[in-house]
Amino acid sequence: MHSIEQIGKCFWYITPVSETDRPILGMVVGRDKTLMIDAGNSEKHAKYFLDELLKRNVSNPDMVVLTHWHWDHIFGLSTLTNALSISSIETKTEIEKLKHLSWSDEALDSRVKEGTEIEFCANAIKKEFPSQRNITIVLPDLIFEKQLEVDLGEVTCVIQHVGGSHASDSVVVYIKEEKILFLGDCIYCDIFSEKRNYKVNETLQLLDKLETFDAETYILSHWKPISKEEFNQEITMLRTIATYTDIFKGEKQKIIENYKKYVKREPTDDELVVIDEFANGY
Repeated sequence: MHSIEQIGKCFWYITPVSETDRPILGMVVGRDKTLMIDAGNSEKHAKYFLDELLKRNVSNPDMVVLTHWHWDHIFGLSTLTNALSISSIETKTEIEKLKHLSWSDEALDSRVKEGTEIEFCANAIKKEFPSQRNITIVLPDLIFEKQLEVDLGEVTCVIQHVGGSHASDSVVVYIKEEKILFLGDCIYCDIFSEKRNYKVNETLQLLDKLETFDAETYILSHWKPISKEEFNQEITMLRTIATYTDIFKGEKQKIIENYKKYVKREPTDDELVVIDEFANGY
């Protein structure tokens, strides 16, 4: 089940649901305007969030920004007809490629078989749209290349392209006054390749960009808000494993041995998975 939460004075979000791959959606409320972060994995997902916010006297969004092109972040855009939609140039290009696709069970199964879709996403789409699957792919209205700053009235949002292994078009949203950084999926691995993977250079470049933000709270789309301390632990782990992957040329056992020495304990199951993903991407 979803719940609606508030952080600080101006940021609201809806918690994720893993079964149908519903990510966190955010709403930044300024004195003059509201900005929604991501459009949801269906019209139903987006409408539920907006309806719950109306009960809390939060108006519908004037703008909506897409963190990247993956289906679970864009399929709800067709219901946000009164909001100006914003994305990076690359995100719009990727969404355009989805416009001609069919979303029937047969079409999804066929794309899984040919390797252009993954089973996890196909199954989640079937669960989110169990009967009528009238999915309308909508292109964003306003596109930018590197960075965009939006003044909502006493609240400023910096929208910046950061890339990463999960999706090269990933952008983050930094809410200056609240010191909140909405990460979307940017620090996750590439889930669309034959083997889940991280690329060393992509990851290190991404982490360098994320560390430039003076944030205290970080929002991960398929998990939860985390503190600066938790974020630092996460990126230290990613940076260390990336560095060892590069030094030892993707040799998994050597990476594990040296990581073990670095942390002075046995790697956790999660850390072993990340080591595996870096080795896959080398």
